[in-house]
Amino acid sequence: MLNDQNIAGTTLAITEDDRKRLTQYLTETRERLLGTARGLSPQQLNHKPGPDRWSVAEVLEHLTVTESRLLPRIEAVLQGSPDPAKASAWEGREEALLQSVISRSPRVQAPDPIQPTGRWGHEELFRQMEAARGRTSEFAATTNAPLRGFFQTHPVLGELDCYQWLLITGAHWERHRAQIEEVKADVNFPRRVGAA
Repeated sequence: MLNDQNIAGTTLAITEDDRKRLTQYLTETRERLLGTARGLSPQQLNHKPGPDRWSVAEVLEHLTVTESRLLPRIEAVLQGSPDPAKASAWEGREEALLQSVISRSPRVQAPDPIQPTGRWGHEELFRQMEAARGRTSEFAATTNAPLRGFFQTHPVLGELDCYQWLLITGAHWERHRAQIEEVKADVNFPRRVGAA
């Protein structure tokens, strides 16, 4: 049950400090990424540094699709019962978890369902991205679910509790913000007319 906050003496609910950290991190990573990507021309959004590299628009689409899929998965997991036998592979090491996600090494190939396919035009892409982050942020700010007691396995990071899944969403945006900066630093990245 979602209201069952304790199992074997362990608190499963997130603390107010956890909630504050999560909501601030989601807001900060949103603002940093938008500061990096907003205002780019269509040519800049579509520039690919190489045939096997993503454009800024493709990065944004990947982030949007990934985040849109996360919340329904968390909500589905929360319909079950907490498992006191499970523990996060990153318990007590959340700063290291975030740094592991942010690091661009090793590079990981995104699975097909979250690969960019050109689902949206640029304006709609930004709307979809903002809507996905808005839903995640609203859930993080308002849920009373015992997020620490429910788990999903990440294909690279191992077992994570649902709070950690929400937290790494911000780190995922940071990881790809760095990728966008790499695209913008490409020698062939389109420069604005009249730019210095």
